[in-house]
Amino acid sequence: MLDLTFWAPVMAGGVLAGGSSGLLSVYIVGMRIPFLGVCVAHAALAGAVFGSVAGLDGSMLLIPALGGAAVTALSLGLADPRKLNMDANVIMGLLFSITMGLAFVGIGLFPVLGRSDNDVRSLLWGSLLYCRWSDVWLMLGASLALGLFVLAFGKEMRAILFSRADAQAAGIRATGVWTGFLILTAVLMTVNFQTVGGLMIYSLITNPAAAAFQLVKGNGRAIILAIFFGAVSGLGGFLLSAVTDLPSGAVIVLLSAMLVGAAAVVRALLRRP
Repeated sequence: MLDLTFWAPVMAGGVLAGGSSGLLSVYIVGMRIPFLGVCVAHAALAGAVFGSVAGLDGSMLLIPALGGAAVTALSLGLADPRKLNMDANVIMGLLFSITMGLAFVGIGLFPVLGRSDNDVRSLLWGSLLYCRWSDVWLMLGASLALGLFVLAFGKEMRAILFSRADAQAAGIRATGVWTGFLILTAVLMTVNFQTVGGLMIYSLITNPAAAAFQLVKGNGRAIILAIFFGAVSGLGGFLLSAVTDLPSGAVIVLLSAMLVGAAAVVRALLRRP
């Protein structure tokens, strides 16, 4: 018999992780900054690694992970590509290289200090089986915060989506809105680490939108469809991983990639005369 006490938060976590990542993906893909996911993910990982080195474990690792991701997001938001004479993706690449280096230096310290790196490895690969109601409430809170932010600053986000520089020239407080979005991105990705994994969440914040943009036009419809594809990836990936006994994070990501392929096929068929 299905034990709902155990599986209910797991399934809810899968739906929330996928759906919230789907909403996020529309803006990340629309702005053509998919590398943002890699950058923030490694910043959160670096924070968690050094938190573990310092003696933290379990859910307490969320605190340094959030700290690392938030500092990186704030740095990205306040950095002006024009003043630095650098493309935004170059700035992300620089921060990614720093945080990746810190993360792997920290991992290298575990055998030196004689400590276990099991908690960090679980963050790398992710596992829905460790998701509990306390995790679900965190994920729900982060998802609602992102949803409210999009509702409140929808027009500003659409303008930034088109051109951050033009939005700023039009009088929109682009830096503030952009920085707020980045910080929410950092929070959302960090609380989803446990289910999807730090090495794979990058895919989940690009694939749902990539599939949605194959089928519909317009920001609103793309958001609805991307949330749906993300939720299907999260829940479907969990069910498949439970049947096959494979890592849930990897299965979720592969399923989301299959949805992109299926959407591309449907688009090609609909375009045939």
